[in-house]
Amino acid sequence: MSGDDDSGATGNAEFLLRHAAPGRIGLVAGGDLISHLIRTAQSPLTRDGHRSLWSHAFLFSERRSDGRWWVIESDLDMRYKQMRLGVQENRIDRYFDADEFPNLAVLDFDLDDAQTRQVVTAGLDLLSGLTRYSLSELIGTMFAMRSRRLRKRDNLLAREGALYCSAMVQHCYAAAGLHLLPEVSGKNLAPHDIADSALPHQSYRLLRDLGVSSLREFAHSTEALLATPVEDLF
Repeated sequence: MSGDDDSGATGNAEFLLRHAAPGRIGLVAGGDLISHLIRTAQSPLTRDGHRSLWSHAFLFSERRSDGRWWVIESDLDMRYKQMRLGVQENRIDRYFDADEFPNLAVLDFDLDDAQTRQVVTAGLDLLSGLTRYSLSELIGTMFAMRSRRLRKRDNLLAREGALYCSAMVQHCYAAAGLHLLPEVSGKNLAPHDIADSALPHQSYRLLRDLGVSSLREFAHSTEALLATPVEDLF
């Protein structure tokens, strides 16, 4: 994997439009409470124990005749009077607000034309089938995060016809024969797992919130201080 910190981009819109392409994977961190809880729940998956940079994953679909890029995602959309729960299509514009979405990433797995069609078609099939968002599976995934054994197994709360965001992305990539983290069951895959995929890919990132817990940062500093020989403190 190679990474590219695109923090020089002037904003979310410039960043996303620069890197958008059919079949690519998008990752975001939302600024709302639910996103914060999802990021914190993934702390067992991070290398330093801080909360994850990511709370949501989606697929880039295509640029339509309206001139806009559209994405396919499984989400809890409660912005409007009519709530949408499940696989849906949205304009990429929904992620243009930097206050609402401080962290962005676009992952390019260098899909060929056939793989791109397979991935996007799988997403459209889920859309047409009215696949629901699965809160129970999300809870099952969080429950399994501290156990490698459980993460290899099927999600304990799996449901037919339901997928949460990162499980939806894995489902679509499986249609092209790609498993983003083979050692983790598809319905236990978290957004952070996608970012950590060992499959060769290019990762473009725009980061504003590194997710460092002040309490954990203090604990790490204290541990380092206690481990320092007394003679080195003076």
